[in-house]
Amino acid sequence: MIRCITFDLDDTLWAVDPVINFANKSMFDWLEQFAPEFTRCYQLQDLVHLRKKVLDEQPDIAYSVTLIRMAQLKYGMQQAGYSDAIADDLSEQAFEVFLHARQQVEFFEHAREMLSELKQQGYRLGALTNGNADIHRVGLADLIDFQFKADDVGEMKPHPKMFQDMLEFCSLSPEQVIHIGDNPQHDVEGAAEAGLWTIWVNLKNEPSISAADKEVNCLSEIVAMVEQLREQASKKVVL
Repeated sequence: MIRCITFDLDDTLWAVDPVINFANKSMFDWLEQFAPEFTRCYQLQDLVHLRKKVLDEQPDIAYSVTLIRMAQLKYGMQQAGYSDAIADDLSEQAFEVFLHARQQVEFFEHAREMLSELKQQGYRLGALTNGNADIHRVGLADLIDFQFKADDVGEMKPHPKMFQDMLEFCSLSPEQVIHIGDNPQHDVEGAAEAGLWTIWVNLKNEPSISAADKEVNCLSEIVAMVEQLREQASKKVVL
């Protein structure tokens, strides 16, 4: 019996690119005022190069978008001439500006209505994300019961650890959970490898993938797909 449904967040419940663009712009506006030496040395497009630099030197932080962002900022501050202590302080403040703006999301059509209907049907709802959106700060804590982030788990999807940690937390077996997300590798293949049922959110109408149990082209279709998987799961013989 299906008891729990987990969701990816970015590009599943909202478009992430506009959110990150807004957050980066907000951060750079703050940096121009409070860390002007940084913005004399770097422009917004330089974040890509700073990211590569810190990952080359610290590959162990690759699982965490938060640690990468902090390392980017600190390295840039140091290169701009700030002392280590000041670089640490300015980086933390700049990141908080970014993180606040990063939570200002615009939900896809039908997202909240779909989550509300599944919640009313008695399913436990969770979020599994490689990003640093927070269900409390984006306004989903009334609908989503728990969240796992790669920042906290120590691995990004499709690594099985996030799925395994979720199953242990919920005291459920894989066949009792449906995972729903937009990324064919991170969400569909990762969840399928962990033994979960999967629904692929294919909003761009890309070619179908065999790994997904179900596929939707609009979030309004998810409730019906969940019901189909519930019926399918109830008929599955467990040996």
